[in-house]
Amino acid sequence: MKPTFGQLPLKKILVRQTNWIGDAVMTTPAMTVLRAQYPAAQIVVLANPLVAELFKVHPAADRVIVYDKKGCHRGLKGLWRLTQQLRQERFDAAVLLQNAIEAALIAWLAGIPRRAGYTTDGRRLLLNYPVTLQAADKRRHHTDYYLHLLQQLGLTFSQSVSLSLQCSASERQWARQQLGGVSPIAVNPGAAYGSAKRWLPERFAAVADALAEQCHCGIVLTGGPGEHEIGAEIEAAMTAKPINLIGKTSVRQMMAVLAESRLLVTNDSGPMHVAAAFDVPIVAVFGSTDHTTTSPASDRVRIVRKPFDCAPCLKRQCPTDHRCMLAIEADEVIAAALEVLEQQQDVAGGRS
Repeated sequence: MKPTFGQLPLKKILVRQTNWIGDAVMTTPAMTVLRAQYPAAQIVVLANPLVAELFKVHPAADRVIVYDKKGCHRGLKGLWRLTQQLRQERFDAAVLLQNAIEAALIAWLAGIPRRAGYTTDGRRLLLNYPVTLQAADKRRHHTDYYLHLLQQLGLTFSQSVSLSLQCSASERQWARQQLGGVSPIAVNPGAAYGSAKRWLPERFAAVADALAEQCHCGIVLTGGPGEHEIGAEIEAAMTAKPINLIGKTSVRQMMAVLAESRLLVTNDSGPMHVAAAFDVPIVAVFGSTDHTTTSPASDRVRIVRKPFDCAPCLKRQCPTDHRCMLAIEADEVIAAALEVLEQQQDVAGGRS
């Protein structure tokens, strides 16, 4: 009888990571389970340049191989170059957290003898440890989706496994210097997937000003290089002077800044999940995306959303009038922020 994947004596495992930062953070419980099952194995993460940054310092990853489709792995020649590089590594197995057929094709071309993953994107024939995706699996929270994959492969785990990211001491020190040695409230007004996920910049500005005044703290703006204009608009609309780091940090620097923050106010985005992994309180504005599957996996979160028949639509751009975001007022987000901060103070007081 063929042993389950979890029964195999594996010494070197390739993990093909997802392509979005938020999704990758939500795989970290599964990564922790994989490490616990194979404590002596070498676990190597294959990821795009941005996601690779998350796992440069992580207890579940020994090493990272960057898959750069815009650089050295561009086109068919680049894909072949990658597969030959992986072939030389002589992996025992590949765990494919990414759902695309490309992930299975890479593992097959690399000669990896055991290939495990969901049977998505028509890749069933390329997997010899397949897990059939059921209709109910599509409705799972993303953290449970990846954990379920490992469970079906025969790995065991505690239900209490949680998100995890790590920053080095030097990264945290860098962030403290940038923030003036205090813990600010972070505001993340962007979202990489598309404009449908973004709340209005002027309302983010109103929330930031109100929290700066009522909480007597600084504000830091976070975001990627494509969000400069949003950051400039918010900064210009604010009375308080924020530290505007939008487009000025690497992924790892962004991680450290969020880890040093006392609260994050954000759209549904990658930084939202990063903050959750560092147990930072979060107020998340949801519109076009499904909070039941992609909300932060944390108990220190307030979701602000309005129920509309068209939401969640999961579209990149709103085809109508952006009503799911326009209906959310600044006062609602401010109230949610004060509530989660007050809860945190109560918890801290109870611990002392």
